[in-house]
Amino acid sequence: MNTLEAVTTRLLEQNHTVTCAESCTGGLLAAELTRLPGSSNWFDMGFITYSNAAKEQLLGVNTATLDFYGAVSEETVREMALGALLAAKADFALSISGIAGPGGGSDEKPVGTVWFGLAGKQHIWAEKACFEGGRDAVRARAVQFALAFLLEKINQA
Repeated sequence: MNTLEAVTTRLLEQNHTVTCAESCTGGLLAAELTRLPGSSNWFDMGFITYSNAAKEQLLGVNTATLDFYGAVSEETVREMALGALLAAKADFALSISGIAGPGGGSDEKPVGTVWFGLAGKQHIWAEKACFEGGRDAVRARAVQFALAFLLEKINQA
């Protein structure tokens, strides 16, 4: 059983739903979450918030958070995940914000840096990963990482 199948099996067993708030992956996570038949049982909506303005308007991310920490930060993905959780009324919300490249990186946040947030009803987690490869590889690896992150946490529930 692959990660997506394991995630969807656990969501169905627990009668839980998931939403997502994506930046650098631009909808790839939502596409993967809806790839299997029956996905309407665990997925209702997702948010593609590529710009800071979209993060603020759709997810309620604080302007001060974006100004101080930047879009690619633990603080921002935590707020993105919470905003998506509340807006979608889901059981879990995954958020992704990163630098897929080829440009946009810095010494502090090189290309391939991706932050992930995961909000549940009682906790918000955040993880950072750094991926090698070009833009498509970074985005694809980010989706797989997000699914594994979700699986780890729903298995602990």
